[in-house]
Amino acid sequence: MNLKLKSTSDHIDQTVRITGSKSESNRLLLLQALYPEISIENVSNSDDSVLMRKALETKGNATVDIHHAGTAMRFLTSYFAVQEGREVVLTGSQRMKERPIKILVDALRQLGADITYQENEGYPPLLIKGKKLDRNEVSMSANVSSQYLSSLLLIAPRLSKGMTLDLQGEITSRPYLLMTLNLLSQLGVKSDFNGNTIRVYPAENAEAKTMVVESDWSSASYFYSLAALSDTARIELSSYREDSLQGDSALAGIYTKLGVTTRFEENSVVLTKNKEAVISDTLELDLVSSPDIAQTIVVSCFGLGIACHLTGLHTLKIKETDRLEALKTELSKLGAEIEVTDHSLSLKASGKINENIAIDTYHDHRMAMAFAPLALRIPLIINDAGVVSKSYPDFWKDLEQLGIENEEL
Repeated sequence: MNLKLKSTSDHIDQTVRITGSKSESNRLLLLQALYPEISIENVSNSDDSVLMRKALETKGNATVDIHHAGTAMRFLTSYFAVQEGREVVLTGSQRMKERPIKILVDALRQLGADITYQENEGYPPLLIKGKKLDRNEVSMSANVSSQYLSSLLLIAPRLSKGMTLDLQGEITSRPYLLMTLNLLSQLGVKSDFNGNTIRVYPAENAEAKTMVVESDWSSASYFYSLAALSDTARIELSSYREDSLQGDSALAGIYTKLGVTTRFEENSVVLTKNKEAVISDTLELDLVSSPDIAQTIVVSCFGLGIACHLTGLHTLKIKETDRLEALKTELSKLGAEIEVTDHSLSLKASGKINENIAIDTYHDHRMAMAFAPLALRIPLIINDAGVVSKSYPDFWKDLEQLGIENEEL
């Protein structure tokens, strides 16, 4: 499905309810599988969370296909490794078979896990023979994707001795590690995080309670971009907390530099933009703790005609696509001057945007959603627009509510 987008108004005044955070949902779904006494509300309706739930409901020996769901691949690798007596082949799409998993597999093997590669060394699909893991100490690099680390931390309390995770070097994506540990704490699981060592203590049971998933801050980023690119805007989003566990809540501070004011109300956040808003000439950010919002931010800057320099982006190379190269290709089609390295992106200020350009999405939900707000400035086409279902199935419907019309081509 290819969609042509165009805006019907320069002013936005709407309220949108956004589904639960994919990051929180997938963590809690795994914890619920380990501790059935937990109940969950406001679970994400994203493809990734649907696939995660379906995989966790499988019984006995099985082949589990998680398609493009990278979080599910990483979390389920650890989960199935501790399911005693089960043999599971964990596989995914062709792109998933190109995304490395060796760092996590090596860490699980340190704990005694029985995992073998079915095709290419270091990549899915994996044959996982579940067993009791008696070792409790593991060491790995600190600058890898936080999903590898969280995957281990989530199963840690079910190990007989818990787990001590020793991280080597500078820790990246720290907010996502803190999210995982905070969720464990809310369920009564004790942990320590001192320096580069994380210790999670064993827990036979969790507190029987209902966990309410906060709405997804990554999804909120597209509405921040819409507010920034509008003349005037008031957008209310629910359900959000000022003390969010999600690293992408950094949006509130970042977008003040792009003219958007954030106000927290009870269970919601209100974004406002007025014509007198002060906007930076150049935006410089280190996004090592929240790389998933890089695409949205650079497109916002391009639409505003300002320069930006973003660093801390090394994990974007191994996402659904190489997001840095994809951004360079698609923004260049729109007239941008942009350079990327393995860990950074630099955009020059530009006053012109090419119209009616078709944006390729590379099977990447965030490419589709990050570029969509540009429709406030120029008509454009989003190819394979249905890819948004991976994290935000209602995205195009919600955008239409805000005055961004879409026509299927």
